[in-house]
Amino acid sequence: MKLKDIYNEKGRQTLIDNGYEVPQYDREAMKARTFENPVWIHFGAGNIFRAYQCDLMEQLLNKGEFDRGVIVAEAYDYDIIDKAYRPYDNLTLSVVLHADGRTEKKIIGCLTESLKADFTFKEDWSRLQDIFRNPSLQMVTFSITENGYEHPEEDMARGFEAILTMGKVTALLYDRFNAGACPITLQSQDNVSNNGDKVREAVIAYARCWHNIGLVPEEFVSYVQDEEKVSYPLSMIDKITPRPDPRVQKMLADEGFKDNGWIETDRHSFTAPFVNSEEVGYLVMEDRYVNGRPPFEKVGVIFTDRETVEKTERMKVGTCLNPLHVALSIYGCMMGFKLVSDIMADPDLLSYLEHIGNDEGLPVCESPGILDPKKFMDECLYVRFPNVYVPDTPQRIAVDTSTTIGIRFGGTLERHLANGKDLNELTYIPLLFAGYARYLKGLTDDLEPFTCSPDDRLPIYQPIVAGLEVREGDQDFSCLKELFKHSETFGIDIYACGLGPKVEEMAKELYQGKGAIRRTLHKYVTKDEK
Repeated sequence: MKLKDIYNEKGRQTLIDNGYEVPQYDREAMKARTFENPVWIHFGAGNIFRAYQCDLMEQLLNKGEFDRGVIVAEAYDYDIIDKAYRPYDNLTLSVVLHADGRTEKKIIGCLTESLKADFTFKEDWSRLQDIFRNPSLQMVTFSITENGYEHPEEDMARGFEAILTMGKVTALLYDRFNAGACPITLQSQDNVSNNGDKVREAVIAYARCWHNIGLVPEEFVSYVQDEEKVSYPLSMIDKITPRPDPRVQKMLADEGFKDNGWIETDRHSFTAPFVNSEEVGYLVMEDRYVNGRPPFEKVGVIFTDRETVEKTERMKVGTCLNPLHVALSIYGCMMGFKLVSDIMADPDLLSYLEHIGNDEGLPVCESPGILDPKKFMDECLYVRFPNVYVPDTPQRIAVDTSTTIGIRFGGTLERHLANGKDLNELTYIPLLFAGYARYLKGLTDDLEPFTCSPDDRLPIYQPIVAGLEVREGDQDFSCLKELFKHSETFGIDIYACGLGPKVEEMAKELYQGKGAIRRTLHKYVTKDEK
């Protein structure tokens, strides 16, 4: 069995007989309509896009609720296009891994074209220009990570030969402007707070720079600033999509599904002709589309106002999911765990996550109204994270911790301060900061070396704790003042707000030799039981 077996009657029936869902529409006719009158192009050819956003469009097509598909553009890792998309006619196998052991296997056919978004690929770039000039184009979406919205001066100065994603998109918007200035919506679907604002800021910055150096007229700047012409709605997305898992690969091979090869690109993206993901997914979007949109509300997407999206994002990022992820990744790495599901089976670690969420997060979490924070958090703690069939790892989650830790906990601390709370009354968030100071040593609780996950600030922070030893006895921990003064990482000046001495004492406990992390964690998660 292969992905392209959907094109012949015998192969299609074999897939169906083996439990694979196949497209229920005429794919070639859909591709032709999309080519002539595209409605949606997405930048970022990563795994979550194929597992989630493409699945939403696939549902619409299978239900007969829409008649066109989606086009993907990749502006960074072109190997993905060459190795994971085009050899399979842009088909993907989506494997959904349920907590009860059930597996859904669906061939996704809604993706019609895969393009390399760079002017050096002349044919692809010309096609992108045609797409952006077409009045039918309704929305441009992104899943390019937070770094993808950067707009440094040196790239803006490159003009239409910008090499970063937002510069390329602005150049394509200029093509649309020159073709009649038709309206268009640009929407980030990244797991980033205020994501739509980041798109708007970057596009306007490029446009203004190009006007200042004489590349574009002032009317183009007005075009990208006019939200009746170009809108930048917010979104909140939530779907755990780990890199393709060898266990899933083996399952597919055992079933006779041959398109199961593992792909690592030159830029170290990990992908495959298949994607594996959890069963749960949320997409909440600000309903502000100036040229229409597909009817995604018919397949579970929540459309609402800007304020509600912001509250939903704060609920997820600041309380109910991402802070728990940071905590389990730091302590999970230090305690030698390789799978999130194994972490959730550890009584001390589960109790720690329950305390940090229920005791110190939820009391200052504002409900968005459309989702209940307590139910959302419980689903994470007792359904999603413990799913043994989803091969997520603390090492993956710990990537760029120095960037995420302040975003996840800074707002919670600020809300406690606004409510007049003495931060020294908190236990579990301070223990998280202390844990990070111990994590930087790269030694497990058994004193085995481990490699901290990739993070741009490790070369700055690890030397600060280099003089500390993981051993019993007293030593000078004053270096932590240097570490915790970095409010850009921790979301707050920990010493200035009076929390420093408490965090320092907790760090001392975590450094007390072999087994100190387990002893310290157990001490604090059981303190209320005594």
